[in-house]
Amino acid sequence: MKNIALIIISFAWAGCFTALADDLPTSSAKDTKKIVQNNFLETTQRDVRLSGYVDAGYSYNFTGPRSSKVTGRFGTDTAQYGDFNLYAVKLALEKKLNSENKAQAGFRVDVMIGEDSYYLINRTPSNTSEDNTRMNSDELFLEQAYTDIRAPVGNGWDFKIGKFVSILGYEVIERPANMNITYGLLFQQFPLTYTGVLSSYRFDDCLDGKLGVVNGSNTDNNTTTSGLGDGCAVLASLNVNAPGGNAIWSNNLQYSSNNDNNTSYSIDGSRTPSVLEWDSSGTGYVFIYNSWGNWAPRCAEDKLLFAFNTVLGTASVNGYNNVNTNPSQPGTTWYGAGAYAKYQINDWFYLASRGEYLGGNNFKKVAYTSVVNGGMSYWEWTLTAGFNVVDNLLIRAEYRLDWGNGAVNNVERPSRSMTDETTNSGPAHYAGAEIVYSF
Repeated sequence: MKNIALIIISFAWAGCFTALADDLPTSSAKDTKKIVQNNFLETTQRDVRLSGYVDAGYSYNFTGPRSSKVTGRFGTDTAQYGDFNLYAVKLALEKKLNSENKAQAGFRVDVMIGEDSYYLINRTPSNTSEDNTRMNSDELFLEQAYTDIRAPVGNGWDFKIGKFVSILGYEVIERPANMNITYGLLFQQFPLTYTGVLSSYRFDDCLDGKLGVVNGSNTDNNTTTSGLGDGCAVLASLNVNAPGGNAIWSNNLQYSSNNDNNTSYSIDGSRTPSVLEWDSSGTGYVFIYNSWGNWAPRCAEDKLLFAFNTVLGTASVNGYNNVNTNPSQPGTTWYGAGAYAKYQINDWFYLASRGEYLGGNNFKKVAYTSVVNGGMSYWEWTLTAGFNVVDNLLIRAEYRLDWGNGAVNNVERPSRSMTDETTNSGPAHYAGAEIVYSF
């Protein structure tokens, strides 16, 4: 009888809970499901794509002591002796705008982790010893993060809002997308990223342009690195495309209404700030003009590609007093040119070559230094062999030669003061290899 009573009580409680459940709003579970679906991205969504690559390699610089640096080479490319490198692991998540001229939105996020990230964050480290002894593959670099918007005006007016890569220069941040493994001299002098707004408009199949307003170069803050004032940078671009799509001529400029971040790799082991990033008055300007283009002759059946890259820049500054207290300390002007050629010998093998020159009236674009006298004058020549033997797999080998006025900088003692430095004109030899898997 006791067991029968317990069973009767259990059924009674179950009936009560059933009645209560029936009285609850049936939309609760549906609302929760709706919230989850609206706030989380489904990985199977067709319009969102995940892509990237893994880039690793080996480099060797024949320039003597470990503390030697070659001016104009990217930090990872100037590590001394033999060095295995995990250059980068890159992930890009993107929802592209489609070709329809209607109101629409998308986004893109690019993240890189690896040894390159260390210098993409700041190409001028605070101490020479960081180049070899403190580098690691754990650095995280947010390359881009922006929202894409299209306004159905004319042929379609697009806007990027957030952080995006520079419009200047022929070479890009992604090594595998360039003709050569190492970054060039001119790449080192261009801004890497901006934070702001960039609009673009295609007038027709042959002409398109860009116009933007940003905080400045390589910074999430405004262009004043000293903090004494406000400023912004204006970007403009005009691209001319050949009717057949086999050639392009791109003209780009940047004007910063105040001193701009300068992260060029320094020849000065003490890492004294250059004229572009130190100004006690918060006044001055930076102007950069870049023209580049490429051409694939039709007679070569897409096997041959020629390209060029140029830069002209000037910076004016008042109150520069880190090294020289003279308030009329002059600014600097720099200029350079590069030529590229690539020949696809067959489906799996190509050769590419690059030659560059970088000059200036002084060395303040790369560092304030008394070690080297005269004007800035650097040269480099690079030869690269590429192999596409397996789908999505690129293997490359490279030789590079650098020379010029003070091209190689040696810091002889750990104190790394300017009096401990010696320089020579080179030549500086480099040999390296790279393997890239893209997805």
